[in-house]
Amino acid sequence: MSRLTIQQILSNTSVIPILTVTRVEDAVPLARALARGGLRVLELTLRTPCALDALSAIRAEVPEAIVGAGTLVRPPDIDDALAAGASFGVTPGLTPDLVKAIGESELPILPGIMTPSELISARAASFTICKLFPAQQAGGVAMLKALSGPFPDQMFCPTGGITRQNAAEFLALPNVLCVGGSWFAPPALLDARDWGQIEQLALDAATLGAV
Repeated sequence: MSRLTIQQILSNTSVIPILTVTRVEDAVPLARALARGGLRVLELTLRTPCALDALSAIRAEVPEAIVGAGTLVRPPDIDDALAAGASFGVTPGLTPDLVKAIGESELPILPGIMTPSELISARAASFTICKLFPAQQAGGVAMLKALSGPFPDQMFCPTGGITRQNAAEFLALPNVLCVGGSWFAPPALLDARDWGQIEQLALDAATLGAV
């Protein structure tokens, strides 16, 4: 079965939940709550010891979700993400070693960039969609508007500092395909395992960017 491209995956949503799971038993109910709320494309960061097990559990038990692995910083991370069943991967930056590993892998990748020079390097490696990260620290909406001049055909998924209050401003930009955020799954609700409230916040987030 052929894999979806990164553009096909990101075109399924306007908001991608960026999740850091600390208890593997929370992964499936969290993913189900977000999917019920209309957020089916999920990025699970590889920042905790249980992250790969959590990703595998979501892939096995929440078939409606398209789950990817985030925080891929070394070539072996790509192999680990594939082995866990990730449908896509996300990097916070891009190095020559990562570019080489991505080219040798079947995993669709959303690479992170922060500066015009990094974007030129990404485009040289044929990446037409990039993550602007950290988006707010990089200049936010103003930066994306500035990048649209020399790079009119480049699309972005900004993450880092995206909130319910500013997400719509990012999504209104013609070079923004979607945004990544975590405001609908805050630590307090995760600690309380309040899946119902997380679902409600996801329902609200899913309306952003709707025409």
